[in-house]
Amino acid sequence: MLNYIKDVLKNMPTDWLNLTTHRLDIYDEKRAKLQFLEQFEALFNANNSKSSALSELPTAYDYIRLGHPISSVLEWTIARLNNLDSKNVISFSSATIPIFAVLRKNLLDNKNTQITYTGELPSSFDAEILRSVYGYKFELKQVDRIDTVSEFNGSILFISEKNQIGHFDIPSNIDFFVSIQAHLGSILLINDKKNENYISEIQHVRRRETIAMTPVNSLAALKTLIGESFVDKADNVEANKALVLASISQITDTDTKVLVGSSGLSVQYAIMMGLIHDAQEQHQGKAIKIIVPTNCYGGTNDQARRVAACIDNVEVVDLAVDGDNDMVQSIETVLAKMAHEDAIPYIIAEIPTNPRVEVPDLLELKKTLSKVRQTATGKTAIDPVFILDQTFCPNIHFLGEGEILSTIRTISYASGSKFPSGGKCTAGYCVGNKKTESLMEKIALHLQVCDNEATNLQYEILAKQLPSMKQRIHDAYKNTREFVTFIKGALPDAKINFVSEELAKEGFTPSVFSLDLPTQGDSAEEKEIYKRALNHKLINLMITKIPKESKYCVSYGQLKGCYWTIPATSTQGTTKEGDKDYIARVALSPNMDLELHKKVFLDFVENM
Repeated sequence: MLNYIKDVLKNMPTDWLNLTTHRLDIYDEKRAKLQFLEQFEALFNANNSKSSALSELPTAYDYIRLGHPISSVLEWTIARLNNLDSKNVISFSSATIPIFAVLRKNLLDNKNTQITYTGELPSSFDAEILRSVYGYKFELKQVDRIDTVSEFNGSILFISEKNQIGHFDIPSNIDFFVSIQAHLGSILLINDKKNENYISEIQHVRRRETIAMTPVNSLAALKTLIGESFVDKADNVEANKALVLASISQITDTDTKVLVGSSGLSVQYAIMMGLIHDAQEQHQGKAIKIIVPTNCYGGTNDQARRVAACIDNVEVVDLAVDGDNDMVQSIETVLAKMAHEDAIPYIIAEIPTNPRVEVPDLLELKKTLSKVRQTATGKTAIDPVFILDQTFCPNIHFLGEGEILSTIRTISYASGSKFPSGGKCTAGYCVGNKKTESLMEKIALHLQVCDNEATNLQYEILAKQLPSMKQRIHDAYKNTREFVTFIKGALPDAKINFVSEELAKEGFTPSVFSLDLPTQGDSAEEKEIYKRALNHKLINLMITKIPKESKYCVSYGQLKGCYWTIPATSTQGTTKEGDKDYIARVALSPNMDLELHKKVFLDFVENM
């Protein structure tokens, strides 16, 4: 088997190492890892490790948060060596989050957890914060050897920092075995059939609060396993880090702390937990309300609800922002209610919104967020923290001295798999304005507790890509404006959501637009069915006729090509059905054959 893995690593497609996004046309979410590994195992049984055969395998998981081909192969290999099902092995970029994942499930199931270990606990493990802020319940027990762990009424989790990889020899009374691999991440083995109900919950933690072990680190782990040396090419780590932090400060026009995490959701999780930690210290016992757009990206929506599920005084409040709803008016209504209840309001919002690409009246937004409100008893209400997802337009200056949100407690963050890295890695970042300096310290602490800082290679990629980001945003916007203008002429009945020329002059130059295709039918249901079918017809035509550039994929801000998706079936996965958007979302890059895309779109119109 290890000889076969050796051949696979020699012949694997370069995309396995370099792609952060997945192709939805060869992706069945319900069977993702399973489908990939079934077909991989068939190749193994046929001793077929040809590059052409490996290239035909379906997409394994989404982005690299929930996993990717190399992490799936690593997990399959370790599972076989330990006589486990491959679904019982889960790799993480973080050393501590696999432990949190077990603690989270046991908290919700009201079950005891004993964390056992030899030597020292991971340096980022903070038992006090896990108990007081996250609400996790557990006991710690240091042992001399794994085979001396005694029985316990609950789950036994054993942490191994020996760095060995391969066969782990786990006693039957150990439920969860976490092998920490220095500089690479960690591998969690779920022992015994009785613990299989943890698998999907643990994978969901990996999807929402961290990422899988990165492709390059999974490759390093596999090479160690087959006895090959692996050279970590990520040199100049400190210089790369300094360049990245300086670039982000310059791009955002801020001079406060910059934090870089392994993904946008890793950063968002640190923001959530840092703010909750601060609220517990500053406003003990008060209700914490996370105010979230109803139709926002599924990861944001889901993560907020997952945090609320674990902590008694945290609750999610819906915010209507798109279409017929005005973001400012909705925030006004919600903040008035929060003030009356004397609650702590944390607002998450995207500007521009996704997928409708709308920008609120920023002066009105500032006025609403700045307003001093009274509680029911006449005291001054707690002012909100505005958490701004700036992924669509990371070049806009919201926070610097004299800017529109400089006087309101505001934290801005961006997903790094978009413009910051051009799609080359998932690392995300956040910055705050002067009014959030103490909050940023708390967020930094939680990024560390979760061991979710960007990896060395992610810093290296960002160091290369960030300096050209503003120019790429400008060039991609030009392509998008031209394509939008063309579609308006070719299909005037289509409804297009894109920024106005006036907003573009103010600096809002996204390279994504949403397309509401014209429909027909006698009832609302018939019209909806027709429109959804038309969406797929358009996307299939584009990816078939322009396979080297047009992709059916949730990407944005890539270095080249054009990306098509239907948010309702991809990015809004966990959003309530009634709030989903069954429209096409199109993202253009600075480097693509725009004339060919126009030609194929014209073919679509003529054959509608």
